Amino acid sequence: MKQNITLSLEKDLIKKGKIIASNRETSLSKLLSAFLEQIIHEDEFYEISKRKALKILEKGYHMGGRIICTREELHER
Repeated sequence: MKQNITLSLEKDLIKKGKIIASNRETSLSKLLSAFLEQIIHEDEFYEISKRKALKILEKGYHMGGRIICTREELHER
């Protein structure tokens, strides 16, 4: 469902935005909507990636090798 909103923008910004929208054969409203959708998508992708990375870090990595002696043996004096 679409809903209208009111924005307060500088006149120069609106003028330049209309030119860009016209060059892309779209309206300023559609241009702004597409840009907002892109920002939201990028933010959601970042959050998903962040959660995955944190989950991997919590699990840790096995870097290979094997333990050949105990901690006490390593620190014997």
